[in-house]
Amino acid sequence: MPFIIWLWKAPYKRKGIPPDRKVRAVADVVATWRAVAGNPVIASMTILVGGASLIVGNAYQAQMPEFAQDLAHGDGGFTYSALFGADAAGALCAGLALEARGLLPPRPRTAFLLTMGWCLAIGSFAAIRSYPLALGLLFCAGFLELSFYAMAQALVQMNAPPDIRGRVIGLFAMSALGLRAFSGVTVGLAGSLIGIHLSLALAAALLLVLIFMMLWTLVPSR
Repeated sequence: MPFIIWLWKAPYKRKGIPPDRKVRAVADVVATWRAVAGNPVIASMTILVGGASLIVGNAYQAQMPEFAQDLAHGDGGFTYSALFGADAAGALCAGLALEARGLLPPRPRTAFLLTMGWCLAIGSFAAIRSYPLALGLLFCAGFLELSFYAMAQALVQMNAPPDIRGRVIGLFAMSALGLRAFSGVTVGLAGSLIGIHLSLALAAALLLVLIFMMLWTLVPSR
């Protein structure tokens, strides 16, 4: 609400926007992609986060109560919260470790390897039936997810052309966040048909295979 009020009263003088700076919605997305498609770092990072969001995303988080009941064989109240807490704790530790210690310098290959580790953690979480092990795997998943998303975004920011940096970052954000809507089909809808454990495991396995293929075709060696 404060942000909406600020936008309502924010000073703005419309003096005339150059034709190449006007917002053209979908046309802007296409034009921005064409402008950066030749940059292997930006292209590979945008496709990486888009694929992760499209196939797995965060749809499994809505299924946590059912996962908790399956793993704990009882009331999913506290166990459900603990699963979320483990995932969040992993992300928090990743942020502290990466920023405070300067670990994992941003490199395209490292981002892909971190994503592959995330797939293995999520897929293993979907397959196991041990609650303590599930907590550990979700902690690892949270750590790896924040790590590869942050690294991919940093690489895009560093390699984006200065004159269109804002649009390139917007394209990356649309790929990373916007495509999560479709993970409700690959994980959510499929989970209602074949079971949440199998649907999540298959989605993670599919993403792992695609990332492995992209690692050798899209990712620069440096």
